[in-house]
Amino acid sequence: MGVFKRLSDILRSNVNDLIDRAEDPEKMVKQIIIDMQTELNKATQNYGKAKASERLAEKKYQDAVKISADWESKAKAALAKGDTELAKKALAKKVKADEDVASYKEMYESISNQTDAIGDQVEILKDKLEEAKSRQAMLIARSQMADTQKNLAKSSGGFDASSSFEKFNRMEEKIVRKEAEASAFTEIAGGEDSLSQSFEDIEKDAKVDAELARLMAEMGGDQNDAPASETEE
Repeated sequence: MGVFKRLSDILRSNVNDLIDRAEDPEKMVKQIIIDMQTELNKATQNYGKAKASERLAEKKYQDAVKISADWESKAKAALAKGDTELAKKALAKKVKADEDVASYKEMYESISNQTDAIGDQVEILKDKLEEAKSRQAMLIARSQMADTQKNLAKSSGGFDASSSFEKFNRMEEKIVRKEAEASAFTEIAGGEDSLSQSFEDIEKDAKVDAELARLMAEMGGDQNDAPASETEE
């Protein structure tokens, strides 16, 4: 069976063999598990069919045994009545039934043995599949770790720490200059705002003074008019 070759691949090989024979060991391991599960499903279906055939053969065998016993019972009944000829006819049927019994028994035992063998294979496949599944995670983890170590080694090999730190310092200097420029613009903008505010305050004070003068003038006029009104009364 093809499944035993797959079993040999995964159970008798180590992860280095898998890496050598496949670009992606993880995919290969997963595919092997899928193939094993497929083989197990097929074997299980075949076992079910074999079991059905075994039950059918057993039924035919048991039926033949009952028929033989029935004809023997009838022969005994005929002899009890003294009818030898009828007893012989019944026994002739029994002989034929006994032949069927022997034939069905042989067939049943053969099918039963084959069914047992298929059942044993199914159990073996189940055990191997469970073992493969338990090792799958370990193999994939080891493969991923190997990839990680390889990538880190590549990155470290092409990494210049001094050059990168110099770039970092230059970026820091640029940021400091930007911060200084932003601070200077803020001060300039703040001075202009202060000057504008001063002129606005002057204009506001002038308006307030004008309003004060108007009110004082009006109130002064009212006070001059008040005595005249009292005199007229």
